[in-house]
Amino acid sequence: MEGSKKLLNTVLSCADDALAGIVACNPGLQLLQGHRVALRSDLENVEGKVALISGGGSGHEPAHAGYIGKGMLTGVVAGSVFTSPAVGSILAAIRTVRQVGAVGTLLIVKNYTGDRLNFGLALEQAQAEGAVVQMVVIGDDSAFATQKKAGRRGLCGTVLIHKVAGALAEEGVGMNEIVRKVTAVAVAMGTLGVSLSPCSVPGSRPTFQLAEDEFELGLGIHGEAGVRRMKIMPAKKVVKVMLDHMTDPSNASHVPLKPGTSVVLMVNNLGGLSYLELGIVAGSAVQCLENRGIHIARAFVGSFMTALEMAGVSLTLLLVDDELLNLIDSETTAVAWSQHARVSVTRKRKERMAPEAYPEEEKFVPTGVPASPQMRLVLETVCSTLLNIQDKLNELDRAAGDGDCGSTHARAAKAIQEWLNVKPPPEHPSQLLSALAKLLQEKMGGSSGALYGLFLTAAAQPLRLNSDLSSWSVAMDAGIEAIKRYGGAAPGDRTMLDSLCAAAEELRALKNPGANLMQVLAKAVQKAEYAAESTRNMEAAAGRASYISSAQLDQPDPGAVATAAILQAVLAGLQADPK
Repeated sequence: MEGSKKLLNTVLSCADDALAGIVACNPGLQLLQGHRVALRSDLENVEGKVALISGGGSGHEPAHAGYIGKGMLTGVVAGSVFTSPAVGSILAAIRTVRQVGAVGTLLIVKNYTGDRLNFGLALEQAQAEGAVVQMVVIGDDSAFATQKKAGRRGLCGTVLIHKVAGALAEEGVGMNEIVRKVTAVAVAMGTLGVSLSPCSVPGSRPTFQLAEDEFELGLGIHGEAGVRRMKIMPAKKVVKVMLDHMTDPSNASHVPLKPGTSVVLMVNNLGGLSYLELGIVAGSAVQCLENRGIHIARAFVGSFMTALEMAGVSLTLLLVDDELLNLIDSETTAVAWSQHARVSVTRKRKERMAPEAYPEEEKFVPTGVPASPQMRLVLETVCSTLLNIQDKLNELDRAAGDGDCGSTHARAAKAIQEWLNVKPPPEHPSQLLSALAKLLQEKMGGSSGALYGLFLTAAAQPLRLNSDLSSWSVAMDAGIEAIKRYGGAAPGDRTMLDSLCAAAEELRALKNPGANLMQVLAKAVQKAEYAAESTRNMEAAAGRASYISSAQLDQPDPGAVATAAILQAVLAGLQADPK
């Protein structure tokens, strides 16, 4: 199968193995035990300074672990390939830098829904523990001429943010000033990529197809569609097309250039481009910019933020002055920015013991609540349903990005099945939803894990004191509001919210005296299924699918389909005989 050959040990272990490999070969890094987290080995030098934590899905190497070191990042949290990192691991990293005496933690996050959700949820939990934490969301994509609701995607320019923020933190600059300066830098920056080939997530097919004589302009670092496809042309003409697009004043995300402007130029290999081609592109970019009277203050050429084996390149332009140049020129020990350390290495894993988790507050536990004989059956029905539709959901998701929606839901189903085999589910609905939320946050991963975690956590609260039928309607509404608040989506945006909101409208009938649960739930399922099917006619306005032309999205949204299937499974589980 094209694009499937990879030098791996196993598909499941590839993200862990890659992170362990870079740590093993670099004495300035260490792992955080029990988490997919890499940190500076000299954490004692962070005391009294702002710590910087970044991260995201694996597959973008040398980002993000390659930028750990004095003068850049304090640590990174890695997810599976093209998947946002776990909330628990992000929180563990924050706790660790707080333990060694950092005065605060700044989370540097690329603008993708899953990263915003998971880092945002960790931020909220850390602040609840008393930690000083802020987050900056970086979007430097210059592909789209009109502003998208989801904002500009975070691309290779994020590495320059790491460098500037790292230099400021090393000088002892305070949190608010760092945030102010890097926010200004992000506004003065733009990135655009082109690709000659797709990439393929380990174990999956290529994310898209390109004809032999085509290249794609403006694609994302996960294989998301770009703005247009063009016939292959000489490298210097490709570079001119890129720079023209990036600097076109009619482009809402353009970089404003005029003769005499000073810029930093980054020529970034997206993973599979030969260095012969990279050098040609770099030379063409310098010549094209100089022909416009642009002063190239610095030029960086190499692999900074990749997309697995994608044969492509991105150009980043950053407007600079002397102050900003000094920060970019400052010393760093990060291996992907400076020279590699010329010291002996060992295969032995270097690990730091993770801090003990902060004890959770004692939660109200109702007494006298009998266990529902249907509870296990409902969960088992949901799990079997998600496993049965795994391939269908993956196929629907391929049109919108990496095609892993079914795999993500199947991972959740298997985690719940394993959990049920270990111990009986909590008896009280509030405790059950809270336990499921924690399980899915840690095991499901990606945007879906954070969304379901947010929904279940919020839905559990109204059920703490009362779990009658009307409270379930209130719980549904509370969960939906949490998704809206952190996910940035709304009904009609072609997401799981379309199914959830349709069902919630019907479930409000549970507040009526004498409401029949089965009848109300059956109507809610019917409305959810209709809403899921209706998403095929919607234009995506949130998540990765929002970057794809509505003409290419001729299938229902996989998240909405999955949500409707879960509600149908709940109904089936309640109707079944538990025996």
